[in-house]
Amino acid sequence: MTSPFQSGATTIRANGVDLGVESFGREADPLVLLIGGTTMLSWPDALCERLASGGRRVVRYDLRDSGTSTTLDPENPAYDLRDLAADAVALVGALGASTAHLGGVGVGGMVAQVAALNHPAEFSALTLIGTRPVAPGPVDEDLPDHDHAILSTVFSRAAPDWSDRDAVAAFAADSAKLMGNDPDQARTTAARIWDRTPSADPAVHRANQLGVVFSRINCAPRWRERLGDLIIPTLVVHGRADPFFPLGNGEALAAEIPAAQLLTLDNMGTALPHTAADEVATAMLNLRPSGPGHE
Repeated sequence: MTSPFQSGATTIRANGVDLGVESFGREADPLVLLIGGTTMLSWPDALCERLASGGRRVVRYDLRDSGTSTTLDPENPAYDLRDLAADAVALVGALGASTAHLGGVGVGGMVAQVAALNHPAEFSALTLIGTRPVAPGPVDEDLPDHDHAILSTVFSRAAPDWSDRDAVAAFAADSAKLMGNDPDQARTTAARIWDRTPSADPAVHRANQLGVVFSRINCAPRWRERLGDLIIPTLVVHGRADPFFPLGNGEALAAEIPAAQLLTLDNMGTALPHTAADEVATAMLNLRPSGPGHE
């Protein structure tokens, strides 16, 4: 059954690519633009619906090479982190808005940081969930790195047949508990991601499920040293049980962004739990966006 706040999925041409989007709420309301990490399903339906019921127009979207967005070759992307940030800016304009409250989860949070830093006029508030202030790869000495023992266990398991929906969903569920996530939620989300993947190519299914494109794209130059320039209201949400980007990464973001507040969720690992949707939506709605068209 479709939510009364959900207006459906489509693709929108922005910055020279087609981006898969899904909208909730009324077009006249202030825009909240949610970057997938890498697909839009990183953002739970319940969170989007709660934001829409709070008077926001919510649009979540897939990054390039994921979901229903333009997919060419996830193993060899011909774009960089700045291009993904420019996609977000172009999408604000394509949606007919002047500014947006921008949200990013995981690797999408890296895109969101760069977008807000490089294009400050387009974004009035920022929400960063389960992410860190540096690119994939070697971490800064003062930041906690991945829990390598847990990740070794997760990634040493035999890969599923990526063309088999049930096998992919089971693989996600089996990994979830190690990653601090709910296995049932992980199974359902993985199946939905599989269903939304327009290609039958197993490599594309793998890329959609694991976000492998972020191990391939160029994320230079660094942006952490510029975080002090972010003067828009910012919410940082991080899970205490996150083994991929441990909590200290979220704490560093909140400390280095002048207008940031930190919301720590005890029951969260790498994925935003559906059970936390109301708490996170309330915190997002309580941010006071700056700029024209906002209170």
